[in-house]
Amino acid sequence: MIADAGSLLNFDKIADFLGLGTYGLSVLRIIGVDIILAGDNAVVIALACRTLPPRQRTAGIILGTLAAVVMRIAFTLAVGSLLGVPALALAGGLILFWIAVKLLLAEEGGEENVYSGETLWDAVKTVAIADAVMSLDNVLAIAGAARGDWALIVIGLIISIPIVVGGSTLIMAMLSRFPMLVWGGGALLGWIAGELIVGEAVLRPFFDDIAGALNVSHRTVELGTAALGALFVVGVGALIMRARRAVRQGGSN
Repeated sequence: MIADAGSLLNFDKIADFLGLGTYGLSVLRIIGVDIILAGDNAVVIALACRTLPPRQRTAGIILGTLAAVVMRIAFTLAVGSLLGVPALALAGGLILFWIAVKLLLAEEGGEENVYSGETLWDAVKTVAIADAVMSLDNVLAIAGAARGDWALIVIGLIISIPIVVGGSTLIMAMLSRFPMLVWGGGALLGWIAGELIVGEAVLRPFFDDIAGALNVSHRTVELGTAALGALFVVGVGALIMRARRAVRQGGSN
């Protein structure tokens, strides 16, 4: 997932430059991974809370962040059992596609959507489901950076809270000022969903066959599938919006 971007940061050189020891290097890894992973959570929370009444948005961000932390704790405790569940990533990717399209369509209803359907608890529920889908990869990234040290895992959870709250607030302000960015957020969730599906162990032989047939690397197939996931969310969202508007215009004539 986006956590792969952490490999672009050379934490060993940074730690040497700052004069940090082995434990300091581990803390630095945790901070870097949390900054990267918090972006996923912040986008979901901002998309889910943007249609709430202004007085409820702060509560939505805080509750959404708590949901993300709770999900991460739960998956950390259960990660050993969950790794053996077949087709878990596939199911998670399909659910995330549904959530991404649902969040895009919330933009269409405007103010009437806020009071008729999108309540605070609706938003928190959506965030909780999305975080549950994304938490397994997040936990694996954090566990890898912490190398089994529970103290570091706890440090990571503590660090993630202000990052997610601040990130969600900033992103939501940007979405309010530039509504078209909502489509970018939906595309990002579609990208993550595509990565989840292509990372499913059950489907690995299928994607390996595709890579072989196209004479490209597996990583290229991963990126292509993620891009198709982003395009799928944007395309389906646009088609549903167009169909709904056509129905409304037909009914008003």
